[in-house]
Amino acid sequence: MRIFILTVITVILSSFTCFSQERLVLVSTNLGDMKFRLYDDTPKHRDAFIQLANEGYYDGTLFYRVIKDFLIQGGSKSSKNAPTGKRIGYGDPDKTVDDEIIPDYFHKKGALCAPRQPDEVNPFKQSDISQFYIVKGEVYTEGQLDTLELAVNRPIRNRIVKKIYTDDIKDQLKILREEKKVDEFREIADQVKADIETEYNLDPNVLEFSEEQRKVYTTIGGYPDLDGKYTIFGECISGFDVIDKISALKTDENHRPFTDVKIKVTVLN
Repeated sequence: MRIFILTVITVILSSFTCFSQERLVLVSTNLGDMKFRLYDDTPKHRDAFIQLANEGYYDGTLFYRVIKDFLIQGGSKSSKNAPTGKRIGYGDPDKTVDDEIIPDYFHKKGALCAPRQPDEVNPFKQSDISQFYIVKGEVYTEGQLDTLELAVNRPIRNRIVKKIYTDDIKDQLKILREEKKVDEFREIADQVKADIETEYNLDPNVLEFSEEQRKVYTTIGGYPDLDGKYTIFGECISGFDVIDKISALKTDENHRPFTDVKIKVTVLN
């Protein structure tokens, strides 16, 4: 009886382990291999990417868009057997996926991401999973991150101040100041400040790097300008040197490397 119970427990634990096992894929190129872990909480992208990989969709495509200290992008079917100098990289409108943009994931070096069409033609930020890009980025200083925050947040605050601190309010405060009505002046001024801070803190577009983001961007590196705009559905766990090799290739005016980098994607588990 004891042996039977132990066997049942072992089977249950084994089944749970298999069920919760992370999905790994290998992106092989003529410059080396990169291994990626796919995120379970971006299931639409994970499953679509795995399906296309198992179908061999990405095999034979190129890393056709390479920008130093930014990204390497590939997977487009138009890049298969593309002659030298041909402009390539068109997406597949039949292979779009609803966005799964998660704030906890950011564009650190090695992030596996899905490109998409611009907001004006794609307001719901649907991804084009027929392609993918991998972040190369660069290492930032704390000061550079502060500057990025300021560049985004200052216009937001200015807009809110203009909305709340109106000309009528300014006129009221001016009169109260001239009449030396200190208490009334402070009451209105304090309310204006509180309203500005409340609206500013609730604005979803305010940029504030987390402690983890700052640690990663100042050590491993990445490209924070893209955060919150594209779905990140995996990350590199080995082969960072291959990302460096590909991103260092010389390219033409369309960012296509003069040396073709062919892709093969294999689902490992």
